[in-house]
Amino acid sequence: MRDRTGIVLGLGAFLALAAFPVWHALGSDAERARPELERAVEGPACVEDTLFMTAHHQEVLNAWRTAVVRTGERTYVSTSGVEHEMSLTGTCMRCHADSQGFCERCHDYAGVTTRCWNCHVAPEGS
Repeated sequence: MRDRTGIVLGLGAFLALAAFPVWHALGSDAERARPELERAVEGPACVEDTLFMTAHHQEVLNAWRTAVVRTGERTYVSTSGVEHEMSLTGTCMRCHADSQGFCERCHDYAGVTTRCWNCHVAPEGS
């Protein structure tokens, strides 16, 4: 029974530490603003809609890499039925030519490291 005070103090300290991330987030000035990305140059429509590509572009690029390298498949048919060549530099970078102003800004914001340029040649001006 005499440990009751220690237990209550320990639980209080634990709850304060466990709730710290919530308090910190509520006390911060504002959410970090999303980066302003350079718009794609005029060209054919993207392989999928903007919301889908924002959330799933890496899965699309990984699927393309696997299809091209392992099976030799080079044509992607979008959900709208349009055919596109499966190529980062030949398809994506044709419109999103500035990797610093488009790719890297968003990846830096998200804290994600890209490996694209380990194999691919970065476009001019990037």
